[in-house]
Amino acid sequence: MPASDADTNGDTDSEAGEPVYPTSRNVLAADCSRCPALADARECISWGTGDCDADIVVVGEAPGYGNPDAERWRGGNWTGKAYTSRHSGRRIRRLLERLGYDEDAYYTNAVKCFPADPDDPSTNREPTADERATCRTHLLAELETIDPTVVLATGKHATTSVLAAEGRDLEGFLDSVLEPVWCARLDVWLVPILHPSYQNSWLNSMYPC
Repeated sequence: MPASDADTNGDTDSEAGEPVYPTSRNVLAADCSRCPALADARECISWGTGDCDADIVVVGEAPGYGNPDAERWRGGNWTGKAYTSRHSGRRIRRLLERLGYDEDAYYTNAVKCFPADPDDPSTNREPTADERATCRTHLLAELETIDPTVVLATGKHATTSVLAAEGRDLEGFLDSVLEPVWCARLDVWLVPILHPSYQNSWLNSMYPC
């Protein structure tokens, strides 16, 4: 990875039993401005975090808004760290921790900047197809450097972005969840999973009380 941007504040969750959070981020282009709408709205670019020799790379859609008053290690738009914020990021980290991979995982997003909703800058919109395509070179650079065995894509847009690097389209996301896909160009297994924010609602619809 070309650069590392380390913070000095706290490397663990203040609450007992929570996963360890990163103290650094892996910066590819410190002042990237390829996507004007994203560059104008962001506070920080949320670069990938975690072990650069990881076996698993977790790819999300885009960083969350985060909390401007939170400790520096919390992720998202205000800290410039990927997939470490309170809700979805913490849930993914707990999952990998239970599987024994939390310290051997790298976390990033298909789009590195928070896609602010023009009507409410504290909430997000979906990244556009052009934004995902423009940012894909950063994702490919991460995958080439890290050389993981598995890419865990959280949600439809993250899965779409990884498959696009293979020149493939996504057909029927829900049917693809937990179905490993061999990506020959990337030399990696892709495993799509539900985005954490949709897991409860999806499970409730599949298994109603």
